[in-house]
Amino acid sequence: VGLDVGLAFIRWLTGAENLHYGLWTGLDVTAGNLKAAQEAYTAKLFGYLPLGPLRILDIGGGAGETARKLLALGHSVEIVVPSAFLAGRCRETASSAKVHECMFEAFAGQGPFDLCLFSESFQYIPMAESLPKCSKLLAPGGLVLIADCFRTEAYMGRAQHGPQAGGGHKLAAFRQEIAGSALRIIDEADITEAVAPSIDLEQQLFNVIGHGVTRLSDEVRQKKPRAHWALARFVGLFLSVRRRANLMRRLTGQDRTSAAFCHFNRYMIVKLSSNLPSTQP
Repeated sequence: VGLDVGLAFIRWLTGAENLHYGLWTGLDVTAGNLKAAQEAYTAKLFGYLPLGPLRILDIGGGAGETARKLLALGHSVEIVVPSAFLAGRCRETASSAKVHECMFEAFAGQGPFDLCLFSESFQYIPMAESLPKCSKLLAPGGLVLIADCFRTEAYMGRAQHGPQAGGGHKLAAFRQEIAGSALRIIDEADITEAVAPSIDLEQQLFNVIGHGVTRLSDEVRQKKPRAHWALARFVGLFLSVRRRANLMRRLTGQDRTSAAFCHFNRYMIVKLSSNLPSTQP
């Protein structure tokens, strides 16, 4: 339900079903610029693609928007996505792509692929599963392209810092995993500051919703106290006191900011190869 509503909203706002961050360099952080920011992100990501046409495995392909654009560039694309709802959207949005409705860990395709792509999906798969599997699926000279959040050493867990935007594997652990794998980093970019304003825009949206909920609640409490009491009891059947408090903090709080995002995360674009030497010292 959340995905359905979220995609409907983003499609209404931007005309597309992109589920990723925007690249805000040179743009005012407003809802009206979200489409341009997301298009800038995609252009940045596609700038890391080698010359095609390529056989691409889009791992965690969202609603199929990235695959659709890759197909339009002449690439062949297969999508791995575990959600039945998103798999359905992929089949409609990127109709000529082959869709595998499963977790990447259960993906049984043989490839070979010229490129394994993780666009904000790498963080959901154990690195001990994702990297070795990609190595086996790649054609000679094949690449892995990752664009995702990684946690910094400053992040010590939810218990200490509370809910914080971003997420993903620890960046240091990722580098350690790469060092012990058959893959080597051949290019990378840190675009944290450029994508971080997406967090501010998201929080502004939730604050607008929170303002509406608060105003409506206050009005009902004042004019129809019994109805307000009944509504509160009804909501309590589904949400505990703690969950309600967390929800209102999400809707009315100001602690999810781009500055906090930059402190606890690094957003990286990383290109890896199994056949070329590392560019890392």
